[in-house]
Amino acid sequence: MGIGQAERSAIVISGARENNLKDVSVRIPKGLLTVFTGVSGSGKSSIVFDTIAVESQRQLNEAFPAYLRNRLPHYERPRAEAIENLSPAIVVDQRHVGGNSRSTVGTMTEIHPILRVLFSRHGSPSAGHSSAYSFNDPQGMCPECEGLGHVVRLDLRELLDEDKSLGEGAIRFPAFAVGTATWQLYAESGLFDPDKPLRDFTEAERELLLYGGGFKVARASRRGVYQNEYEGVVGIMNRRYLKRAPGAGTGKTQQALERLTTRGRCPACGGARLNQAALASTIGGHTIADHCAMEVTDLIAELERIDDPVAVPVATAALAALRRLETFGLGYLSLDRETSTLSGGEAQRLKTVRHLGSSLTGMTYIFDEPSTGLHPRDVRRLGELLLGLRDRGNTVLVVEHDPHVIALADHVIDMGPAAGTDGGQVLFQGGVAALREAGTPTGLALSRPLTVKRSPRTPSGVLTIRAANLHNLLDLTVGIPTGVLTAVTGVAGSGKSTLISKVFTAQHPRSVVVDQSAIGGSSRSTPATYIGVMDTVRELFAQAGGADPALFSFNSAGACPACQGKGYVQTDLAFLDPVTTVCEVCEGRRFRPEALAHRLRGRTVAEVLDLTVDQARGFFTEPAVSRALDTLGEVGLGYLTLGQPLSTLSGGERQRLKLATRLRESGAVYVFDEPTAGLHVSDVDRLLALLDRLVDGGNTVIVVEHDLQVIANADWVVDLGPGAGRHGGRVLYEGTPAGLLTADGSHTAEYLRREVAGAA
Repeated sequence: MGIGQAERSAIVISGARENNLKDVSVRIPKGLLTVFTGVSGSGKSSIVFDTIAVESQRQLNEAFPAYLRNRLPHYERPRAEAIENLSPAIVVDQRHVGGNSRSTVGTMTEIHPILRVLFSRHGSPSAGHSSAYSFNDPQGMCPECEGLGHVVRLDLRELLDEDKSLGEGAIRFPAFAVGTATWQLYAESGLFDPDKPLRDFTEAERELLLYGGGFKVARASRRGVYQNEYEGVVGIMNRRYLKRAPGAGTGKTQQALERLTTRGRCPACGGARLNQAALASTIGGHTIADHCAMEVTDLIAELERIDDPVAVPVATAALAALRRLETFGLGYLSLDRETSTLSGGEAQRLKTVRHLGSSLTGMTYIFDEPSTGLHPRDVRRLGELLLGLRDRGNTVLVVEHDPHVIALADHVIDMGPAAGTDGGQVLFQGGVAALREAGTPTGLALSRPLTVKRSPRTPSGVLTIRAANLHNLLDLTVGIPTGVLTAVTGVAGSGKSTLISKVFTAQHPRSVVVDQSAIGGSSRSTPATYIGVMDTVRELFAQAGGADPALFSFNSAGACPACQGKGYVQTDLAFLDPVTTVCEVCEGRRFRPEALAHRLRGRTVAEVLDLTVDQARGFFTEPAVSRALDTLGEVGLGYLTLGQPLSTLSGGERQRLKLATRLRESGAVYVFDEPTAGLHVSDVDRLLALLDRLVDGGNTVIVVEHDLQVIANADWVVDLGPGAGRHGGRVLYEGTPAGLLTADGSHTAEYLRREVAGAA
């Protein structure tokens, strides 16, 4: 008997066990908008991304020939008994778009290639083929800056210590530190006397040291002697560091780069990135660089003027993509904006826009909290786009916390009841109205009215921002009250982050900034290592067992030799699916037997790392450890295990982890950039309680935020707008949340009024 239509009309998952999922079986209707809800860490992403998306992409890859599959990303079969009735999935997640200085909004959205075609057909005089207008192609790039638009010059006086020899560390940059592989190219290659001060080098030796290349030298290591390509110090600095995105380095490397270099606009192209032939070509008096420097909204008006029959089809294609950007609230961006400067919300929306022009049907579109970074006004626009994808005959799956997005759902699957090991279950399936009555954490949060704080705290003073004119800010002078919780609001692109994260922190540099930037999580870094307690834990085990502390590190002497401390072994099967198995030697515990033979209060080091933060708070009595663990509990991360890889944490979890390391400072000014990102409404309650504790402890807290719950519970509000880009940059309102309810001309005020009125 064939599969019935009713069976084919739903994605059927049986016995899903990825991450914290507890043998979950669920039916997801196809052709509808289904929103997955639940507290942070409840298992939403495990079922949507790690199960449905992975299996869809894995099976789709199987349709390609073996030589292609070997070049495609490899996915392991998710841990589930069965996953049926899948359709091809397009995933829009929150991973940072990355990119270097050559990646811009125009290249990412593929609008820039369309403009290049337009100029090659319609520009006067024509510079030639479309590649002649590309700053990433030798035919079009400025020869001085190689298409970067800026030049970064190395200060050799800062880089080199002329009084020292190579053996003494004369090259003052971390990558060239004494003993490193790069240092060996110079100090141990036989080309130079490692004990000779640089000031005594001959001109030929100096030229070779700085600019030489084109031959190989021997470099010794513990595993033998290698023949490495020789490259001068300046060549390595340029290739590895100076031509990457600004801020691409981290920690000491980035600090050293800032000390050693100067960065300025390219004098040859004036920052336009292109050569003179490309810049001589114009349409309507504007070069392609001029077009890319315009805000999207202005560029739309410019392209609408084109009426040449040859150029109109190309301009129409560009206009369609540009209008999608504008509809999605990104009309304030310019195409020459580097992707490395985008916020997390902007980057995700750009990735979303790339798929909105598709006429494909029967697909599964999967979104990870697409409302991130969006003002309530823009969330409404987002909802229209999601419904449009559904109405074209697609299945739309959304992991989301925003009540306005949840309200649009045809079907809701609520996960919980809590996070981590206490989650992983389906609590509710059905419509939004039924969810409000379901009594789950999500249902209770949705049915709760929004009220505005009526008795705000009294400020103890003021911190002034003076003459703020960065980006779109219009020479603002704003007072930020101290001793209270201030929410800085406004539509995306209105200037909030520029005002606070850039100008305020520059004028008040002692501020403690907790933003959305990555924390460099990997499979070998854990909550225990990040908050700095692992060294103490290793010392405790060493003292208890009379052993070397390094024995209790899976990154050092204690690592299982079979899996190198990973706990698993991954086998690459070429074009077939990779196979990851638990290490048979250590049984996934990561440590060698000698380490596991020692115990601290009855537990091995592997068993300690398996403890949740809440469990560990009862296990450790040492103040240095317990204080750090208490801060993790305070920021709502008590469900994490001490040994959980940071690479598995969500963006919201990583932000709270960063906050935990700065929580004990008193009399400080805390700056938060959208701290509710990735948080369930009930988690927002916990965040607000934490922010209140910080303020009551004598601190000043500033949040750049869209969440109406946070805005309503602030003591003071600074609202920017009225629009984005050049239509923003003005202060529309300064005062209490209650006063904001009656403010005119503010989108934030309008949506706050709606929520409060709807709750009345």
